[in-house]
Amino acid sequence: MSSYIIGTCGHIDHGKTSIIKAINGFEGDTLKEEKERGITIDLSFSNLSEGEKNIAFIDVPGHEKLVKNMISGAFGFDSVMIVISAAEGIKPQTVEHLEILTLLGVKDAILVISKKDLVSEEELHSKMVEIQAFVAKYKFNIQAVLPVSIYDEASIEQLKETLFSLQLQNKEEENFFRLYIDRVFTLKGQGSIVTGTVLEKDISLKEKLFVCDINKACKIKNMQVHGEDTDIAKISNRVALNLANVDAKSLKKGFLLSQKGYLRGFKEIDISFAALGEQNKLQHNKHYSIYIGSKRLEAKITLFGSTDALEEGFATIKASSDIFSVYREKLIIRDGNSTVVGGTVLNPISDPLRKQQKLQLLNALEERDFPLAYVILLEAHKKGLGLVSSTQRFALSHEEALEEAKTLENCFVDEKALIIYPMLTQKSIIETVRAIYEKNPYALLSVSSLKLRLPWASEAFIEASLQHLLDEKLLIKEQNLYKSKEVKEELVSVLEQRISERLRTEDIAPTAPYNIYDELDLDRKSGDDILKTLCSKKEVIRLAHNLFIHEQSLSKIISQMRSMMKENNFVDIHTLKETYPLSRKYLIAYLDYLDKFSDIKNEGGKRSIV
Repeated sequence: MSSYIIGTCGHIDHGKTSIIKAINGFEGDTLKEEKERGITIDLSFSNLSEGEKNIAFIDVPGHEKLVKNMISGAFGFDSVMIVISAAEGIKPQTVEHLEILTLLGVKDAILVISKKDLVSEEELHSKMVEIQAFVAKYKFNIQAVLPVSIYDEASIEQLKETLFSLQLQNKEEENFFRLYIDRVFTLKGQGSIVTGTVLEKDISLKEKLFVCDINKACKIKNMQVHGEDTDIAKISNRVALNLANVDAKSLKKGFLLSQKGYLRGFKEIDISFAALGEQNKLQHNKHYSIYIGSKRLEAKITLFGSTDALEEGFATIKASSDIFSVYREKLIIRDGNSTVVGGTVLNPISDPLRKQQKLQLLNALEERDFPLAYVILLEAHKKGLGLVSSTQRFALSHEEALEEAKTLENCFVDEKALIIYPMLTQKSIIETVRAIYEKNPYALLSVSSLKLRLPWASEAFIEASLQHLLDEKLLIKEQNLYKSKEVKEELVSVLEQRISERLRTEDIAPTAPYNIYDELDLDRKSGDDILKTLCSKKEVIRLAHNLFIHEQSLSKIISQMRSMMKENNFVDIHTLKETYPLSRKYLIAYLDYLDKFSDIKNEGGKRSIV
């Protein structure tokens, strides 16, 4: 079944809610305060189906003080039903709603001239001409203009037919699911329920979700679309999710549901913005209310290119809490009860860029010039620009992001690790490795051991760098190990001697193996193999998981402990520490080793000779 969302817009008391009720019988004003005041205060949601088509309605309030509620619904519209009274015509909230929809990028619309029964045929015709001329300024794709009265059943039926015949473009599936929560409540016996509009990608019942704002994973227990249980909710579906592992009290309107790993939050994001007229300008260094999805937050705005005010340009939003936004996402900026400008998120990820670099990046992002954006970002991310965040940063899949990256010159693209490196960075890896082998000709390293030293570099990038040293004949590769070409003797034997001698020198306080490997520039697996060989020869003894001692040192301390037992009748951790002020790790290991001897008795930690 195809589904799309149609919202309402218009001035208070122009008949938006009454028309919805006439279409599908849904009473939108259900709150006590709404019934008492006779106006829509919050969003209301309903639907209407015919054959394989379903329309979800979002009815928004028309009062000037409730525009914030209107915005939280309008971001999800596929189309809008512009409702204007034939009796009153264009009013202030008509204008503000049209401006907000334009700023949010809503294009498709039908124009409904309501309350036609309150005017004569002549007045109706005149009003329709006047209204159409005014609305035309906003460049909507008006698919129909219909005069309607809730008391004229034929006009309501015509409106229904028109709604189901609208030619609306299906929203393209993006890279991951998002949903801004617009309602939260608890049902007895079921738990936490949230509602919202499915954005960007379908979601299935079996999938795990993540509440970005509170860094909390949760599961879907049940899912309903228009009151019906379902296994999948599609883009533009109004959905109710019964969530497990999260308390409704911890959830709020405006929180974002997604899937773990796709979105990072930042307190600063960069946008482009534009006002609809000269009367509105964005002020530099001023605090505004930001509306993004169904979320509202307070933030300071700083402008690029002005310390005063601009009608359009680039700006940075600086908030006190993280914003989980995506590239090209629309937002509204308001000052009190006035809409100032509309914005488009260009840079949802905060980068350590100088102001001039940031300006170049924003220009590239506005033009969707991603290769240029990569080049600018690589100036700041010299140790690699990760493309794992390409879905959030550029609205590109990993495959698309890699294709853009492959067009770059003087860059290394690691397709598996999803990282781009400037080739200048490869020189630093080559020089690092060269310095290791020049200082220590007996170094025996692998890609994985170098990765431990250069955690920012991917294994593929390290391997490509090592290839240069192989080409220069500085190194020789044997299986997965790299050794200096200048070393002629059998390297493993030399390293066995060096490790054995190192442990003998360190005596009864030997260094952990990995520290020895790092200091000897030795691959860890090779080092482990050498230690196993030394242990099999009984030249080195393994006392514990990470504790190896030379057999001469062990024999010496065993002899000393036996002398202590003969002199004092026993030895324990306290008496041993008086002679050997070592850490407990060593002392316990040596005492435990005594238990291997048949003539030693252990009573409560005190060892004695039988």
